[in-house]
Amino acid sequence: MFYKDERLALFIDGSNLYAAAKALGFDIDYKLLRQEFERRGKLLRAFYYTALLENDEYSPIRPLVDWLHYNGFCMVTKPAKEYTDSQGRRKVKGNMDIELTVDAMELAPRVDHIVLFSGDGDFRPLVESLQRQGVRVSVVSTIRSQPPMIADELRRQADNFIELDALREVIGRPPREPRYEREEEAAGGK
Repeated sequence: MFYKDERLALFIDGSNLYAAAKALGFDIDYKLLRQEFERRGKLLRAFYYTALLENDEYSPIRPLVDWLHYNGFCMVTKPAKEYTDSQGRRKVKGNMDIELTVDAMELAPRVDHIVLFSGDGDFRPLVESLQRQGVRVSVVSTIRSQPPMIADELRRQADNFIELDALREVIGRPPREPRYEREEEAAGGK
């Protein structure tokens, strides 16, 4: 439930939203996502949080980060930490929960409604605190994936739960053709 005159802010946990959309089998068009929430209220800020691998020659997320930065999103990034687990596998860690929480708490006095794109149950105390400050909180994630991507305690705490799959038609990007089909067409094969 949104009101046209309310001041909105979006807080996007990048890796969590990516995983939820992938589990549902679609890609998000961030231009459409921003337009959808501009339509629902007075959008003051749209934050996107992600960790980046700094030492790789090419990061697959870099084009998205650059596009979001140039298209009105407030980008919050930090270097991801690499480590080797007990089985010798290379792992990457880049939790942005603290940055998102601090920014949400700072912005709370200036907004009426915060939309949190994450299913991480660690955000339940944040949602509870924002609500005590008079801010309504909607959480966008999914219960339609196996397993569900949203923690039950977060869904219950939110003023409003928005099923990501229900937004598919509004913010989803049409699936791309496999590369070899496009190359074949370009070569005049189809």
